[in-house]
Amino acid sequence: MLELDIDGPAAGHPVLGVIGGRLQDGDRICLLGPSGIGKTTLINAIAGLDPRVPVGMIRLRQDIRIGYLFQEHRLLPWRSVWENLAMVGASAEDIERLLCQVGLPDAADKLPDQLSLGMARRAALARALAFRPDLLLLDEPFASLDGERADELRRLIRNLLEANPGMAMLCVTHEPRDAEALGARVWIMDGRGLSA
Repeated sequence: MLELDIDGPAAGHPVLGVIGGRLQDGDRICLLGPSGIGKTTLINAIAGLDPRVPVGMIRLRQDIRIGYLFQEHRLLPWRSVWENLAMVGASAEDIERLLCQVGLPDAADKLPDQLSLGMARRAALARALAFRPDLLLLDEPFASLDGERADELRRLIRNLLEANPGMAMLCVTHEPRDAEALGARVWIMDGRGLSA
C-alpha cells in the first residue's frame, strides 16, 4: 500500500532525515517522536502536501484513497457540518451514517464555531471517513483535548478501525498512550531518520 524510501538530506529537505518503512492493508502504526522532529512533515509528504519530497521516494498503491484528520479540524467555518461533508462528495445517506458513527447525529446543521473542540474533531473525522479511505492519516488527533474527550475519541477511532479491518492507519503522536490504544506497530522518529 505504502513504501517510504526517503533520503531527506540527499534531496535537500530541511526537516526529513533518512526514512524507510512499509505499510500494508490493515496496518495500525503510530509514529512517535518529540515535537518539532518532522512527524507532521512526513505525514503531509505521504498525503502529497509537501512538494519538497522528490517523486519516487514515497510510493503509494495507484488506486489508494486517503482520509486525513489534520491537527486543526479545517472545517469551512461558513458551512454547516452537513455541508462540509457534502462538499467532499458524501451522499445524504453517507452523511447521516457518518455523523451517527462519530456520535454527532444532531450536529448536522451546526456551524463549526458552534461545536466544542472535541465535536469539531469528530466532525473532521467524519469528513476524513467520507472518502472511504484505504489509509487513514491522523495528525495529533487528541492534541488540546481534555483527558475524557481524548479517551472518547481514542475509543471511537479504535472502534472504527475494528469495523474496517482492511483500512490502514498512520497516527502521528508524541504520546505513548496513543500508541498503546491504537497502534499494533510503532515507528519512532529521532531527527536523523525513522526506526520501524
